[in-house]
Amino acid sequence: MTDFKALIHDVPDFPKPGVLFRDISPLLLEHFSETIDALAGLLDESQWQGIDALAGIESRGFIFAAALAKKLDKGFLMIRKKGKLPKPACHQEYQLEYGTAALEIHQGEGQRILLVDDVLATGGTFHAAAELASRAGYNVAGFLTLIDLQFLNEFSWHNKPVYSLVQYAQ
Repeated sequence: MTDFKALIHDVPDFPKPGVLFRDISPLLLEHFSETIDALAGLLDESQWQGIDALAGIESRGFIFAAALAKKLDKGFLMIRKKGKLPKPACHQEYQLEYGTAALEIHQGEGQRILLVDDVLATGGTFHAAAELASRAGYNVAGFLTLIDLQFLNEFSWHNKPVYSLVQYAQ
């Protein structure tokens, strides 16, 4: 079995002093297919049957959501940064670790989605994406991430599950 955590490189002081960045590039280069298979394995078949689409959060969430959508024959939904959609139905501003940002999404029709991103740090992005998707008409079933920086968050949104492949307790 692949040791996914060993393939994630720590980069100190990036993007600013005092921050330890978890670089997933080596993992994706050498073990992308295994990573997608492992992420798909975080939910059982009955759980996947209840999902209509994987909603990737720009930009690295697109990598995982699109590959999972293809593998599982599900739809793929993009949650974009502000100004990237021609006619966004909804807009949500939120706080980042290093400032503020905004997300946009097209209107939904009750589709059941799983929100996907690369890293769960403080939870601000997932929270904003969930609020946005809910307001836009989607039914948020849960959250899936490659890395959960558990020491930075106690993330929870309406008691929906969070699935992660790699966890860091500190």
